[in-house]
Amino acid sequence: MDVQLADRRKAPALSAAPPGFEHLRRFWDPAQGCMTVKVLPGEFYVSGEEEMLSTVLGSCVSACIHDVRRGIGGMNHFMLPEPVGERDSWSSTVGRAARYGSDAMEQLINAILKAGGQRADLRVKVFGGGRVLARMSDVGQRNIDFVRRYIAAENLELVASDLGDVFPRQVQFFPNSGRARVRLLRRSDDVALVAGESGYLKRLANDPIKGEVELF
Repeated sequence: MDVQLADRRKAPALSAAPPGFEHLRRFWDPAQGCMTVKVLPGEFYVSGEEEMLSTVLGSCVSACIHDVRRGIGGMNHFMLPEPVGERDSWSSTVGRAARYGSDAMEQLINAILKAGGQRADLRVKVFGGGRVLARMSDVGQRNIDFVRRYIAAENLELVASDLGDVFPRQVQFFPNSGRARVRLLRRSDDVALVAGESGYLKRLANDPIKGEVELF
């Protein structure tokens, strides 16, 4: 084996996660030669390091946002566009995490700015929103409509998107460079994903937050 390739695949000591992101799964990926972070529904992650952020999307949407001058970026993963009902003091509750796009986008952008990013230099790539939950209303399209409205309303620059269709996606994002890769998962591969999304929706329904009326 080539010495350089062997060195690249050798796992270094696990570095500490950035403050606030200790709960996310991080591990060394020998194929990529870098740390990989799994971003699950309701989560987001921001870094300026040479890491890879990875997620799998069905009807969910992920926004990958990158500061092109400072090499800081991050990814979120949300299932539902916005809460239904009034927003009051509960809107800042930590327990909401990033379950809604309206919170997920704000939290991701604010975390990038806190890490040193500048709003004028942010570039956005968005992925997901497939119609994979056939028995339910098209939450994927609702997520797509929301994220497009949000980007336009916040005057953010959208540089790439891969949205809609009926296939789940695997997304890999490199926050330091802003590079993203997408792979469609064909229907025979998405059984576990659909079951996972259905289970996540059920957990949201069974753990309502004040002000929510309905999921669909």
